[in-house]
Amino acid sequence: MPRIEFYVLSSSTTAERLRAACQLAGKAWRHGLPVFLRGSDAAQCSELDELLWRARQESFIPHDLHQDDPKSPIVIGVDEAPEATQGVLINLGSTLSPHIEHFSRVIEIVNQEPDLLTACRENFRSYRQRGYDPKRVEL
Repeated sequence: MPRIEFYVLSSSTTAERLRAACQLAGKAWRHGLPVFLRGSDAAQCSELDELLWRARQESFIPHDLHQDDPKSPIVIGVDEAPEATQGVLINLGSTLSPHIEHFSRVIEIVNQEPDLLTACRENFRSYRQRGYDPKRVEL
């Protein structure tokens, strides 16, 4: 059963949320874990791709969109099934991923934008209803 964590940001900007997702993806990859970075749609996936290219000047973070290479260390997609199992899912979608059980850890990134807060609260309840024990982490 995966460990579920809600990382809560104090800001309400989308840019900070995406930046945090990219930082967490890079950190998980550096610890040897496969990462699936789940965007809310194709446009957000493209934005995440661009952010990871610019994330750190001194190091390369290997990543690809799912349709380009589903076996990349960091895969960016929406609802595609992950190739790697027991990795980290970073969920930026407003709903639960249909592939939760493929991961050992699921991270939901929450900011203070009202609509997102509502969606994340619903996700928190949904995880509990499915028998998970989600935790809250303040960033």
